[in-house]
Amino acid sequence: MAPSIRTDGEAAGLAPASSRGTTGAWWEEPVVLRLVSIAAFAAIWEVAGRIPVSFAFPTFSDTMVAFFELLADGSLASAYLSTLQPLVLGVVLSAFLGVGLGTICGLWRTGEWLLIPVFIVLQAAPVAAFIPMVTFVYGIGMTAKTLAVIILALPVIVLNTYKAVRNVNQSLLVMCRSFLGTPWQTVAKIILPDASPVIFAGLRLGVAAGFVGVVLAELLITPTGIGDLITFHRSRADYAEMYATIASIIALSTLTLVFLQWVEARVFRPEKRGA
Repeated sequence: MAPSIRTDGEAAGLAPASSRGTTGAWWEEPVVLRLVSIAAFAAIWEVAGRIPVSFAFPTFSDTMVAFFELLADGSLASAYLSTLQPLVLGVVLSAFLGVGLGTICGLWRTGEWLLIPVFIVLQAAPVAAFIPMVTFVYGIGMTAKTLAVIILALPVIVLNTYKAVRNVNQSLLVMCRSFLGTPWQTVAKIILPDASPVIFAGLRLGVAAGFVGVVLAELLITPTGIGDLITFHRSRADYAEMYATIASIIALSTLTLVFLQWVEARVFRPEKRGA
């Protein structure tokens, strides 16, 4: 009878890799954990509204009823039709300008010295203070709201793109030079593809800042769209409707960022496709 031979893992009391489960329990799944987190938040909101913590703080159930009423009468859809116009325009312009300027600053030392300090100041400055100045120069129309979105979104995109371009893998650049790659080929085939994950992360942050910018613009420049709904229901003490409007813009921005993160994982980060 041949003597049994034990591996180091068996001697240490560990089960073979094939016998261990490759997946965790169902309650450890990310989707389940996210749903539990949302449910816990809704429960805490409901309890806080029933205590109540403030006479102006509605329950979660009242807020949801108000949300569906706003959907039914069309006021929420009409508000978003007005809000999304400067938001989309400002984010698209910020994306093209931000990636272009960030790439130039990353490749051109003089551009870095001239432009990067300006965008650092813009990112650190209280942007709400600039909005009255924008209103004074451009009035209360679409241009002022679009500029408010750009003021918040552009610095984030520029700085992320600049950092991504400056930190490109040097071995790839050496390889491109060794194959006699032209400057344009270096940028198009080496620098931008290698920097694309960080650039796309900057775009996601820019979109989040754009949502903040458009709401600030509609609250401070002229009451239209979502800002008008918030101001109107606050003035009438319809707090459930006011909170429903605020929650809707938060939910929309969250869903937008989740979608962009999904696109990033599928397009720019293939190693995270199974995550």
